[in-house]
Amino acid sequence: MTNTLRFPPADPAAAAAFFAAELAFEADPDDVVHDLRAGDDAGFRLVETRSREAFARVRIPGAVNLPHWEVDEAATADWDRDLVYVCYCESSQCNAATKGALALSRLGFRVKRLSGGITAWQAAGHPVEGDAVGGEAEEAGAPRGIACHC
Repeated sequence: MTNTLRFPPADPAAAAAFFAAELAFEADPDDVVHDLRAGDDAGFRLVETRSREAFARVRIPGAVNLPHWEVDEAATADWDRDLVYVCYCESSQCNAATKGALALSRLGFRVKRLSGGITAWQAAGHPVEGDAVGGEAEEAGAPRGIACHC
């Protein structure tokens, strides 16, 4: 038996439930940038959950910064509870987005996590801005200026 099939796949109904649930928790960078470019972002906001220093260095244009350790009722008092907050951090090796999404969901907000964080966003060539990129939004060919700082 092959290593690939040593553990049998789930039945189609279980697989459909699993993958639907996964998509309920994650947003793809390409889907997000498509919506942003189309001006179709009325239902969500991007939340950078790393430090203020990391946010100043490089960020997704239009994102707000709320470090995961600062998420509380006071910090989110004026946030729209009808929106979905898409949390992101440095990469899949950083869990600041997960911590931020957990904290926001515990406060009653609807949340998703951006797959791969800003590293995947920038590696895909999507625009970033901040001090590490000259302070202007630019198309990125390769990740730079990114550090966890959380």
